[in-house]
Amino acid sequence: MTLLITLLCSLAASLLGGLYLVGAFRRRRPNEPPLDKGLIPWLGYALDFRKDSSEFLKRMQRKHGDIFTVLLGGYYFTFVMDPFCFGAIVKESRSKLDFEKFATELVLRVFGYQPIEATHKIILLSSTKHLMGDGLVVMTQAMMDNLQKLMLFKLNSGEGEQLWQEDGLFNYCYNIVFRAGYLALYGSEPYQGADNKEKANEHDRVQSDELFYEFRKYDRLFPRLAYAVLPPKDKIEAERLKRLFWRRLSVKKSRQKDNISRWVSDQEQALAENGVPEYMRDRFMFLLLWASQSNTGPASFWLLLYLMKHPEAMKAVKEEVDKVSRESGQEVKRGSPPINITKDMLNQTPVLDSALEETLRLTAAPILTRSVLQDMTLKTGKGVEYTLRSGDRVALFPHASVQMDPEIHPEPHQFKYDRFLGPDGTKKTFYKDGKKLKYFNMPWGAGTSICPGRFFATNEMKLFVFLMLSYYDLELLNGKEEVPPIDISRWGFGMMQPVHDVRFRYRLRF
Repeated sequence: MTLLITLLCSLAASLLGGLYLVGAFRRRRPNEPPLDKGLIPWLGYALDFRKDSSEFLKRMQRKHGDIFTVLLGGYYFTFVMDPFCFGAIVKESRSKLDFEKFATELVLRVFGYQPIEATHKIILLSSTKHLMGDGLVVMTQAMMDNLQKLMLFKLNSGEGEQLWQEDGLFNYCYNIVFRAGYLALYGSEPYQGADNKEKANEHDRVQSDELFYEFRKYDRLFPRLAYAVLPPKDKIEAERLKRLFWRRLSVKKSRQKDNISRWVSDQEQALAENGVPEYMRDRFMFLLLWASQSNTGPASFWLLLYLMKHPEAMKAVKEEVDKVSRESGQEVKRGSPPINITKDMLNQTPVLDSALEETLRLTAAPILTRSVLQDMTLKTGKGVEYTLRSGDRVALFPHASVQMDPEIHPEPHQFKYDRFLGPDGTKKTFYKDGKKLKYFNMPWGAGTSICPGRFFATNEMKLFVFLMLSYYDLELLNGKEEVPPIDISRWGFGMMQPVHDVRFRYRLRF
């Protein structure tokens, strides 16, 4: 009898412990945000969130207000939809709010890389040195050279110059921008003598195209891989692709390349000096590739598509592009050398800048997550104070909370190429509730976790679009085709992608 009672007590204790772990006994404390655990223990609203994050968060906002806590797969997330709170969150010290813990779990799962304590600092230092300021001049030129290598190598050959060529716009943009960025960052095939230069260039074109083909396979699996919900067959494929990229981007192979960027080589060297083994540095190289090239191609697609769907926008951007070329002393015409677009030229394109920012407002949708390391107070724009609980996570979803807010951006679903231009051509100011907003568009994140490569990424996209509008006539095969809907499975992972491609055609302008 005593044994039976002991067993029953043990079972009851285990059951209660299990219920505690899945959050069954959690209650809202005084001054905490509204708490909504859903009906399913541990899972909570995980399935609803993964199905359509944006619609789920809008529903919770209507139900609970601008700040609320929900249970998602064993974790409690406090979502903050009040933009006047954003500054307090992104500027908070890492002793209270830390983004690295969440990021560490994610990169280990999707890239197999185990970050060391110095990883973030290494990335930040190298990016500040090589993707900003004088370093950005060098990287912009490298991107320019490789775009020419991929887009303009047949320019004066007479090979089909006046013929229309057809492709999927998403595939074309992603392919070209990815490959040029990859070659600019990871280097090119070495050669000796002018006679071997074109052979090396052709090798780069073929090899980068093959790499893109494999990258797209991985990219399609990425959202479910990040959520750890891949079915067995896809999980095997994801592991195959990871190993392929670890080999292709390995430290040994990178050292055989010419023109490898200092951004890549300096980070690899810094990891080695910190005792990171070579096999782990190979994995880091894959992480850098995805971080640098997974968003610029899709963003370029959306920008060109919106320009083609809005003739007044296309006209304005084309005129600006042609004007900048003329003022630089260059002209796009038959027999002339390819134009060389510099960083200084890209600094003279306010109309293109506004069109790009409007594109990112519509289609960039990262979720910015921090781990709450100690209880802290958050004050809303209306003066209400909430307590955030240690062990929870706090998250921002700017796409829903500011980028598509009609009070901040009237007619938010419409593409307005000059939305970010003031009357005098300078940057526009935005307001909510009559107060000036600092955070009205956040495609790059903010604070300590803001994308350190955002200036280079911006130049990548602008260079590509500048060249496309300078050299080609562009047409949609079906001018009446609607802009495709976005793939909602990718909410939270940066640039959104379309559910289907759009066919277009292009030919040289001269």
